[in-house]
Amino acid sequence: MFHPTISPHDSRTVLIACDMTGSYISHDGGASWRMFSLRGVVRFFVFDPLDAKVMYAQADGLWRSQDGGETWSLVYPQPATLKEIKMSSDHSDEDLIAEPNPLGNITAMAIDPADSKVLYVVAGDKKKNVAAFFISRNQGATWTKEQDLPELAEKLWVNPQSSKASRTLLIAGSHFLVEKKGAELKKLSGPAAKVFTDSSAGFTVEGKAILYVIGDESAFVSDDEGASWKKVNLAGGGEKLRAVATSLHNPATAYVSYRQLDEAGVKWMGVAKTTDAGQTWKLVWKEDSNLAAKPATNVHDAWITPRFGSDWGENPLALGVADQDANLGYGTDLGRTMRTTDGGATWVAVYSQKPGESGWTTTGLDVTTSYGYHFDPFDLRRQFITTTDIGLFRSEDGGKSWMSSTQGVPKDWMNTTYWMEFDPKVKGRVWSVNSWTHDLPRPKMWRTQSISKYHGGVCRSDDGGKTWLKSNEGMEQTAATHILMDPTSPEGARVLYVAAFGRGVYKSVDDGHTWTLKNKGIKQHEPFAWRIIRDRKGALYVLISRRSEDGSIGTDKDGAVYKSTDGAETWSPVAMPAGSNAPNGLAVDPANPDRLYLAAWARAAGVHGDGGGVYLSEDAGKTWKLVLDRDRHVYDVTIDPRDAKILYAAGFESSAWRSTDRGATWTRIPGFNFKWGHRVTPDPADAKKIYITTFGGGVWHGSVDGEDRVVDIATPEMRPGK
Repeated sequence: MFHPTISPHDSRTVLIACDMTGSYISHDGGASWRMFSLRGVVRFFVFDPLDAKVMYAQADGLWRSQDGGETWSLVYPQPATLKEIKMSSDHSDEDLIAEPNPLGNITAMAIDPADSKVLYVVAGDKKKNVAAFFISRNQGATWTKEQDLPELAEKLWVNPQSSKASRTLLIAGSHFLVEKKGAELKKLSGPAAKVFTDSSAGFTVEGKAILYVIGDESAFVSDDEGASWKKVNLAGGGEKLRAVATSLHNPATAYVSYRQLDEAGVKWMGVAKTTDAGQTWKLVWKEDSNLAAKPATNVHDAWITPRFGSDWGENPLALGVADQDANLGYGTDLGRTMRTTDGGATWVAVYSQKPGESGWTTTGLDVTTSYGYHFDPFDLRRQFITTTDIGLFRSEDGGKSWMSSTQGVPKDWMNTTYWMEFDPKVKGRVWSVNSWTHDLPRPKMWRTQSISKYHGGVCRSDDGGKTWLKSNEGMEQTAATHILMDPTSPEGARVLYVAAFGRGVYKSVDDGHTWTLKNKGIKQHEPFAWRIIRDRKGALYVLISRRSEDGSIGTDKDGAVYKSTDGAETWSPVAMPAGSNAPNGLAVDPANPDRLYLAAWARAAGVHGDGGGVYLSEDAGKTWKLVLDRDRHVYDVTIDPRDAKILYAAGFESSAWRSTDRGATWTRIPGFNFKWGHRVTPDPADAKKIYITTFGGGVWHGSVDGEDRVVDIATPEMRPGK
């Protein structure tokens, strides 16, 4: 999580962004949060200095809310100028194509403290090495270019004590610092660092600027507007620094995030604080980076530290301090948001809370990646979420509270639980597939890493998923991503199949104790076996993920579907739809095994991505027709177990879909708008409700036919030509 930004009007209102595309707002000082989606990762937030209800966010475009964050409208580019939205990349990242587009991409922004119609931005095109300073005097309706800049900037501040007629601004980029006074630009002498990775500035009541900069993992302070710089040295030495924040109106106080601080061989991490403009520093958050170490007594975390150790989240990736109160600040890291209200004397987690004696629940700050939502067939109140980075989580009270459920899983498998399979006849028996390699099948996980580096396999539980034993004799270390049980096999000798990413298909005929590789007929080298599906007659399908990301098709890196009618002893290829080479999910009609629904991932070709969507075959995969193409990056398709006419689909385009006529027509499910969706699971307790797992937005739960309203806050603004 990044960019903790506190309202200058009401310190209880806070904004935070996650690199998994979610944004979050709290109006009660972090006690609760509401997620909102702007269809991309937010790069900064800015509060209007005069109107408490107005705030800005820069994602793929510049957005503004005028009602305290409830709804957002696109400021730049203006909706009427949109020609198309390019989203053909693997993550369906959106690029707004507008004409005209005089600014390019906005990278930094500030608002005039005396006139909030006046907006200052740095914008340009990084690929073309073009950057400039722009000003708008009508809240972004029109813009005027004032000066070229050496490169794009990340930070921009207005000196509130400067004359309105000739404002003084500070602009910070990765390699430069400049001061702008009226129409003049003055280059400041920066600190002795090659690259500036973070910066913060504040102004005294006399208008004196104090600047803090992180560069080359060191921190520097200037109290003379950049004329000279003092390097920050913490007691002990060897520290690496990566985030800094000061208070706009109280700049003598600042906080810096550190790690690898060496004291007598112990490596410490946390946050240091200065109250004298960098002359001296005090360690206000100090934890031993050893996993086995006890947490600091003044750091009151929720479940992450007790479960995984004090260094799981690392030292803060980002810091934010209130303009009006230098004692109030937030630190965000890989999964946590921590708050201090007493100048760092104590830090309290605001990402989770305990609803009772045991287990944890969300505060709304959900940033986890989840693959499946699972129910114990013997007790529907016992529920599981298979997740990445934090492994398997279990609820014993119908989802009201959650606890880690990976006891016994080998440590080097514990990062991700991809799937689990219950034995419907043997109470307590369940199998899970786990790996240290997360986020599969996304290319970032295999483009540079050999499958020989993948660790993982199968675990078995006989107490309903509370504890686990390794159960993968005969199976090489692998990123095991799916497991399937043959329900017709005998109890105690269940036949199981595992998709092993980079290995192929493994089979067990003895309840998962031993495993044999079954790849005969699969042509791919080191096949990226992703999921296995069984029809009611016993035929198996295995999905082989694509191992290219350049938009090509017709090569040996194409994904594939294979079918076996002899229990995985042999496999034969199933034709892919024309133009498609990335199968990601498959569902078979329970009454008609010839009727297949294929979820396909688009190639990086065209504007929207080609070859993706949901395809239907009525002849067991001999021929296909496209039945859903409004989304092209479809993760999975689900058949409702109550009614096979009802289908669900979700993917990476800010939507989930429902069909009530076996895929002939589809409607968007109201309310769900997270950018990166995964899979829909019908709620067994309510035919009108579903769960949706996501890539970085937790698990969503809601109605399939919610109130008639705008489906989300961003899509209506992003319809080209409207």
